[in-house]
Amino acid sequence: MTSYKNQADGTVWDPFGTLRGALWIGGGQWAGKSTVARLLAHRYGVTAYHYDYHDARAHQDRRTARRISLGEPAGEADPDKVWVRTPPEEMAADTLAGFPARFEWALDDLRALVSGRPIVAEGWGLRPELVAPIVDSPRRMVVMVPTPEFRRRQIRELPRAAALEHRVSDPALAQANRLARDRLVAEDATRAARRLGIRVIEVDGSLDAVGVAETVADHFGPWLPPRQDSETDRPAARTAGHSAWEPPHHAG
Repeated sequence: MTSYKNQADGTVWDPFGTLRGALWIGGGQWAGKSTVARLLAHRYGVTAYHYDYHDARAHQDRRTARRISLGEPAGEADPDKVWVRTPPEEMAADTLAGFPARFEWALDDLRALVSGRPIVAEGWGLRPELVAPIVDSPRRMVVMVPTPEFRRRQIRELPRAAALEHRVSDPALAQANRLARDRLVAEDATRAARRLGIRVIEVDGSLDAVGVAETVADHFGPWLPPRQDSETDRPAARTAGHSAWEPPHHAG
């Protein structure tokens, strides 16, 4: 497989400078990454790239091709085997092992984008240890992780967070395994971020989505253009639903 560090000098191929100018939001599931990226896009005129959306759709053919190249069955694995009979620790390890290949596909998507303003890329597969080698400053990334209390709130309030999208023999156990996997993956992201000097934002619900977006915007301040709205637009943003914590496009 071709590495994303694919130039002779070990640097990342970045034909239009998109990767060098990108801002990155990684972290755990149900932390509000997609919502924050959308708010930044509306407020600053930047382009938001939603990793989960592409990972669940456009990357499916590449995922199938990769399985075949590895000698694995082309089809999806049995849902019961994945979600019911596999312990969360093994699920998390499998997820983490698959992130590097999936990251390369995301980089291919981003390379095709040309913008006079930064691209804000968000998604749980944008891992600190994968992003760190291609940015010129750790401040170009934040990692958002939900506290246990906020994760429980999201599960109560967001239908997609509370339901598994697969038919299984034991939905309750599958959901418990999924949530435990998500927690382990988020904890791993937190450890990696702190080791690499990348900021971790713990989302606990004390700020709404607009407030968290403002925190992230302040962090990304050196690279963001001037705001296109004003503080008087804040109530309007809430009225339009932007303060709601919306679910990501894909849960695994």
